[in-house]
Amino acid sequence: MLPEIPRVNLEFIDSTIAAENLADMYIAEKVVGKTSRADCLHIAMATLNNADILISWNFKHIVNVHRIRGYNAINYRQGHKMLEIRTPREILEQ
Repeated sequence: MLPEIPRVNLEFIDSTIAAENLADMYIAEKVVGKTSRADCLHIAMATLNNADILISWNFKHIVNVHRIRGYNAINYRQGHKMLEIRTPREILEQ
């Protein structure tokens, strides 16, 4: 599906120390385990860059109500906005 998105609508971002630290908080608070650090970094980068929605098919570590609540609890405590996390199907069916 990515090739179908116009390039003008794509934005590429780099990781930062702040994103690394936020990802580590997700792991430290056991939202997910250490092996899911890449997923945590993805969520942290989306959070810190004020993404409107993070879209993923990863039901185990990302699009999971318990995990979403965990990520957003930490985001809230750290003064960040809540991140909406959805599947592509939820976005495309609207």
